[in-house]
Amino acid sequence: MKREDQDGQIRQLLHLIDEAFDHPAWHGPNLRDSIRGLTVEQASWRPKAGRHNIWEIVVHCAYWKYAVRRRILAEKRGSFVLEGSNWFQRPIEKSNAAWRRDVELLEIEHTALRKAVSSLQAVHLKRKLHGSKWTMLQTISGIAAHDVYHAGQIRLLKRLQR
Repeated sequence: MKREDQDGQIRQLLHLIDEAFDHPAWHGPNLRDSIRGLTVEQASWRPKAGRHNIWEIVVHCAYWKYAVRRRILAEKRGSFVLEGSNWFQRPIEKSNAAWRRDVELLEIEHTALRKAVSSLQAVHLKRKLHGSKWTMLQTISGIAAHDVYHAGQIRLLKRLQR
């Protein structure tokens, strides 16, 4: 495969994850747009006891950006800034500052994921990740789909609050 084609594959993956996160997309609001301007009350509202709120979805998305980055770079587990994995109870502290910190965590993890993807060589995209049945390409594409899925879920939760 030519170097330009390899670079093009990586650029396409970066475009995909950016469009799902914070770039304009034909499918409607991306993840970042879906949480723009939310209040602490909106972010912490639950449709029913035991159901996730928007705030928890935001931290869940940050975690999975971290997990994908760790997997594609073959890093060890256990370095996520919050203790635990997958779903994190929110709010712990119901304040604007706490909400902003968790939104910033999402943005930090997106930037770190982007940097990791941009460091890859396209020749490695078809390799299965260590301990996984999924390739690097499937995993990176999947994290973009994950953002779009949760953006839609957040839009639904916002509508239910009306």
